[in-house]
Amino acid sequence: MLVKTFGSAVLGVDAITITVEVNVDRGMKFFMVGLPDNAVKESQQRIEAALKNVGYKMPGKKVVVNMAPADIRKEGSAYDLTIASGILAASGQMSEEKVGEYLIMGELSLDGSLQPIKGALPIAIQARKEGFKGFVLPKENALEAAIVDGLEVYGANNIKEVIDFFDGESSLKREELDTRKTFYENLNKVDFDFEDVKGQENIKRALEIAAAGGHNVILIGPPGAGKTMLAKRLPTILPPLSLLEALETTKIHSVGGKLIKDASLINVRPFRAPHHTISDVTVFNVEERIY
Repeated sequence: MLVKTFGSAVLGVDAITITVEVNVDRGMKFFMVGLPDNAVKESQQRIEAALKNVGYKMPGKKVVVNMAPADIRKEGSAYDLTIASGILAASGQMSEEKVGEYLIMGELSLDGSLQPIKGALPIAIQARKEGFKGFVLPKENALEAAIVDGLEVYGANNIKEVIDFFDGESSLKREELDTRKTFYENLNKVDFDFEDVKGQENIKRALEIAAAGGHNVILIGPPGAGKTMLAKRLPTILPPLSLLEALETTKIHSVGGKLIKDASLINVRPFRAPHHTISDVTVFNVEERIY
């Protein structure tokens, strides 16, 4: 039996939908094609253990998993839940009726629990754009994905909750978020404030001019002079983020895996403080991972 489920690959700060075709037929062995990397190939062992530990099983037949489009490399462990859902539906252990209406992503632990994924926000944006009814993903990423209006977002703690959801035996609670209300409520909530700085009048004046004119600024001085302390507070005198800028910033942090647990929208301008001994190679690697 052939069943199609849907996941997503993140390219830069955007996402592209991946169709996971699962065919269960007579024979033996497990085959996975479509340019998966080692982390994706290893999903077979994770899925098999997770299903066994929640009372289900890997079918003792020939299982072929194709991830299309086949010319895009599939990376990471976030396809575990997508593949497992397809296997369960194709082997008749779970209803296939609603599986194709949702985008499904999540990393499986061996006990069947779901681990958070990277890039939930751009994936949710792409899911809405392509007309999916909803997005099923780990509970820790649910608030982040719920930023996207017009898309049903369901956060699950384990694969058993996902199976029951598609079987209609239990209903996962839909995660809902008023994006604009959340954005404006937290717009001025900052951990550090420029008004905390006492003295340093010349430097504060320089930073105010740089912020007002959109100029670059370099701070030079001995350790303990307050360079990092001042720089860390510079974003608080910059113009507040617009909603569009906040969404773009959140997308970048989402892809880089820098969002804190149960975070939603980033409302303040980000600050990074690499050590002065950092090498050029490390700087470029950090930028490549984030952007």
